[in-house]
Order: sequence, then C-alpha cells, then structure tokens
Amino acid sequence: MPASLAFGLAAMCLLLVGAGALVLAGRRRRLERRRHSMHRLLELADQLEADLKTCRKGLKQAHAVMSFNPDQPAAGEQEAKQAIDAGLRSLLQQRLWIRDCAPDASQQGLDEAAADMSQTRARLRPLVKALERAHHELDDAMREHIRRESDV
Repeated sequence: MPASLAFGLAAMCLLLVGAGALVLAGRRRRLERRRHSMHRLLELADQLEADLKTCRKGLKQAHAVMSFNPDQPAAGEQEAKQAIDAGLRSLLQQRLWIRDCAPDASQQGLDEAAADMSQTRARLRPLVKALERAHHELDDAMREHIRRESDV
C-alpha cells in the first residue's frame, strides 16, 4: 500500500472519528438541555402550586378573622376560592401534560410550557404579596383593637 493511500485512509478515519465526536457532543448537549428543561418544568409546577395554596390559606384566614359568621362565605370569597381552584385544576392539567407528553415534546414545546408557568407565577406573585400584606395589616389592626379594648 503506497504511503499516500495509507495517509489518506488515516486522515479519513480521523475525520470520521472527529465528526462522530461532534455529533455525540451535540446530542449530549441537547439531552442535557432537555433534562434541565424537564427539571425546570417540575420545579415551576411545585412553586406555582405552593403559591396557589398560600393564596387559598391566606383567603381562609382573612375570612375567618373578618367574618361575623365564619361558616358562611363572605361576598367575593366564593369567587376567589373558585379562581384558586381553577388555577389548581389548570396546574393539574399541566402536570399531566408533563407526565404524558413532555418526554416526547420538542425542546420548543418544553420551553413554551416553562415560559407559560413562569408568566403565571409572575402574575400571581403580586397577588400573593398583597394578600400577605393585607394579612399582616389585619393582624396589626386586630392587636390594636384588642389593646384598646383592654385599656378601657
């Protein structure tokens, strides 16, 4: 075998090995991105669920403090409860999508689902903070009322 032919075959083999390594590295990066996206989706779902449950708990506490009859819903309480329940149902649908469809979804589909959940949390966050502030203000008002009553 002439030296130039051996050199050509060796160069061809090196080229094929290099191309294979690049393909494997690209596949590895895509798989790592998918794994990260799946983890992020599950993390966002957990955070969104915690936010919704915090809202539900805060509304119940506020109602219990402000209501003359805690066994009967106040005006607006039922609508707020229904909105939170609808959010939790929607989140359940997202979790089912993650379980059933996300493993086969495109990277774009995963990214869009994560973006949707992030946007939902961003819209919910000010409401959670406002509810927490209202709860603290209500607690302060109740303490002040009790203090005044005890001074009388």
